[in-house]
Amino acid sequence: MSAKRTAKIEAGCEITSGVRKILGWGGVRPPGCRARVVKTNPKSANFQRLKPIVSKIFLLAILVLAVFLLNVSVGSTALSVGQLAQGLMGEGDASVILWQFRLPKAVTCLLAGGGLAVSGLLMQTLFRNPLAGPDVLGLSSGAGLMVALILLAGPAAGALLGSAWGVAAAASVGSGVVFLLMLVFSQRMTDSVSLLIIGLMTAAAASSLVSVLQYISSADDLQAYVIWTLGTVGATDWGEMAVLFAALVAGLTIAGFQLKAANALLLGERYAATLGIGVRHTRFWLVAATSIMVGAITSFCGPIAFVGLAVPHLIRLLLPTANHQYLLPAVALGGGLLLLVCDLICHLPGATQLLPLNAVTSLIGAPVVIWMVMRSKVVRV
Repeated sequence: MSAKRTAKIEAGCEITSGVRKILGWGGVRPPGCRARVVKTNPKSANFQRLKPIVSKIFLLAILVLAVFLLNVSVGSTALSVGQLAQGLMGEGDASVILWQFRLPKAVTCLLAGGGLAVSGLLMQTLFRNPLAGPDVLGLSSGAGLMVALILLAGPAAGALLGSAWGVAAAASVGSGVVFLLMLVFSQRMTDSVSLLIIGLMTAAAASSLVSVLQYISSADDLQAYVIWTLGTVGATDWGEMAVLFAALVAGLTIAGFQLKAANALLLGERYAATLGIGVRHTRFWLVAATSIMVGAITSFCGPIAFVGLAVPHLIRLLLPTANHQYLLPAVALGGGLLLLVCDLICHLPGATQLLPLNAVTSLIGAPVVIWMVMRSKVVRV
């Protein structure tokens, strides 16, 4: 009897063909049994199972597009649909506002939010820890330390800060150094928990050095550094976004080749090894993908909090699956959506000043996560 055939009893229960053989049914029904064997199409059943997941991802993509258009049309100067269409075609006065300010900001929201959310998903899978985020490896702390050395160094850093790429270069160097250290440690560690502890200790050491620099710096330099730590998506131009896009494509490509291994890691490293997964190899590439994306985002946008930690949980509560093949694109869309919404709140209509991005991401996102967790009563990794 084929494994694709099931025996349906009129009472409503189902017995698989394997159970039929164990019970000794063979090809003859026991006396008094009125079960009938029906054929099921595995492709149709698989489609019905995945249909709600794919539908939700499609609706999420439509919602991202709608919020993206709303983001570029709302601001200190509101743009109508006609002005928005003319501006996108390079016509009218709105074209300058769109192509030089609002479109770079909105695209940065998509890139930064998606990259941080995917990085958080990879780290939560690698460490099997719901509290893990893209900053657990110490990348953001390493970038912050180098930026602190530049911004808090006073007049000595004037030449470097004269370049628009100065702070970004400093953050890239800091995150790059931590990235190389994490790659070395990922090959020497026998388990992911040890790597997690090393990343947290690296972040603590970098933060302590930043505290010392803040204590001895002047008020003006300290203010400049604090503003950088608040995060921003409105300071990037098209040239910087090209670098950011290339880094995210590289990181997402690496992550895409590790989806099967990531699914196996959810069962534990030992079980994944029995399935033929190279745990150290997978750990190396997951760390590499996360480091590339987080390093680039921190370099151009500063340390953006909450997105990488919260979005994977929100998407898991939305999609009834643990398959990274569907989680990864959904998480990328959810991260971009969350950052677009937070940026809209930062630019309140009629307001003359902007709200700090990191403050908005936490104040708006945290209650939503708490509500969804309380509603589902369980948190999955």
